[in-house]
Amino acid sequence: MKNKEHTRQVRDTVVKKFKAGFGYKKISQALNIPRITVQAIILKWKEYQTTANLPRPGLPSKLSAHTRRRLIRDAAKRPMITLGDSVHRTTISRILHKSGLYGRVARRKPFLKDIHKKCSLKFATSHLGDTPNMWKKVLWSDETKMELFGNNAKR
Repeated sequence: MKNKEHTRQVRDTVVKKFKAGFGYKKISQALNIPRITVQAIILKWKEYQTTANLPRPGLPSKLSAHTRRRLIRDAAKRPMITLGDSVHRTTISRILHKSGLYGRVARRKPFLKDIHKKCSLKFATSHLGDTPNMWKKVLWSDETKMELFGNNAKR
């Protein structure tokens, strides 16, 4: 992001001095601007034959650099903070992702405790030899979903 752009008159003066045969260093010293800036102005003039500001690609950023830094700082301090309705949710998440902050979802804690697991195992081992016909006759009034390979649900 550019901090400062030189005026059109300064850029035209640089090109005039270059056409007159001055070098980058002499133009830089005469106008009191960095040599690399003089070089950039002349390269742009050689390529486009103009010293005017050309249109930049893309849409300008919705957030200023100051607001962006404040957002990152606030999100690091308090993860549940909201910026408001001024910008879209994806704009905020994109800025936070670029700074290395990502939203994570906590794993869901299972309701089963060790005592529940022991009772369940005891019940299963006591009915290990039961036939499938016997299980069809059982009325299950309280069913709990148990997943063999971790939880699918998140909180």
